[in-house]
Amino acid sequence: MTPELRRSLGLFDAVVIGLGSMVGAGIFVALGPAADAAGSGAGLLWALGTAAAVAYCNAMASARLAALYPASGGTYVYGRERLGSFWGYLAGWAFVAGKTASCAAMALTVGAYVWPEQAHAVAVAAVVALTAVNYGGVQKSALLTRVIVAFVLAVLACVVTASLGAGGEGLAAPGGDFTTGGVLQASGLLFFAFAGYARIATLGEEVRDPARTIPRAVPLALGLALAVYALVAVAVLAVLGPSALAASPAPLADAVRAADAHRLVPLVTAGAAVAALGSLLSLILGVSRTTLAMARDAYLPTALAAVHPRHRVPHRAELAVGAVVAVVAATADVRGAIGFSSFGVLVYYGIANASAWTLGGRARRLAALGLTGCAALAFALPLGSVLAGSGVVAAGVVAWAISRGRATPPT
Repeated sequence: MTPELRRSLGLFDAVVIGLGSMVGAGIFVALGPAADAAGSGAGLLWALGTAAAVAYCNAMASARLAALYPASGGTYVYGRERLGSFWGYLAGWAFVAGKTASCAAMALTVGAYVWPEQAHAVAVAAVVALTAVNYGGVQKSALLTRVIVAFVLAVLACVVTASLGAGGEGLAAPGGDFTTGGVLQASGLLFFAFAGYARIATLGEEVRDPARTIPRAVPLALGLALAVYALVAVAVLAVLGPSALAASPAPLADAVRAADAHRLVPLVTAGAAVAALGSLLSLILGVSRTTLAMARDAYLPTALAAVHPRHRVPHRAELAVGAVVAVVAATADVRGAIGFSSFGVLVYYGIANASAWTLGGRARRLAALGLTGCAALAFALPLGSVLAGSGVVAAGVVAWAISRGRATPPT
């Protein structure tokens, strides 16, 4: 009999894990590139709303499915059960590939803020440290995430207060016109940040009363993240203007400088590093659980399906994921990783929406909107991200064909 994971997470911890996965990524990584793609302040806000709308559709699909299938693996499990083994496998493949890139981006963000000259070395050290934390048990990870989220929200509150209290170019400052294509591309990049609520669904086997907890935790975490995103985006736009925001590698630090609040710069730098660490912690957690689910069905090496007898965590999957992320973090580029990750995650959620559509009922229209939105955002991303993501998906199809002979999916 396959050992099960320990159910130790309640509603609060599930929301905190999802919120911790979103806040760091969106505020400190994706906001600048998204502003550049959007072309203006109004375009950025439209992109934020579009990304949130698609994320909401995906969240509702994930919540419905997670309540029915409360096992580790998220859309890998849902696709397998609702659409067939191939689609479940493809969702898992896209998730693991895309989120591995996300992990590397978060680790490199830590390095860029803490020690820019040695960013890659710091990134690898962060991956090793947080893999060790996850190895000790999911409840310890949830407690650490709770502390990180509280600190990051306090830092963001300081940024918003300082920015809105100062003069600046304002939201109406010149920043260029925006186009539908630019808004969609910006939305795809911002979606990288909204995707953190998936961590709640992929931890379905470790949540208490999942049929009740997950459908409540997913939209709650998403709504809180959207409120934070909107406040920070408006505040930073108000003090920097869209052009400076698009050009800034560290927009929140530049915003407090422009607001003549130089004493907040070290705090913002620390907040960026801590936020990225929080995202990295939860990302490694989610990728290792999907790896566990795929290994249980022999689509990945079955040795990765082992559960630690004392900590009751998928320790081999966590070590393997940590090793791969460390290698990527030692060689990757942050902005390129964002686009690649977004493509993979949008494929993943496209399959989630297709799975939810099969459930029928009133939610079918929402699932159709989510599927359409995922496709539109994925192919609006920069061409390099689309080509790289399509290549990885194609490689997954080839791997599926090779693995069919030894895979034993449940009936």
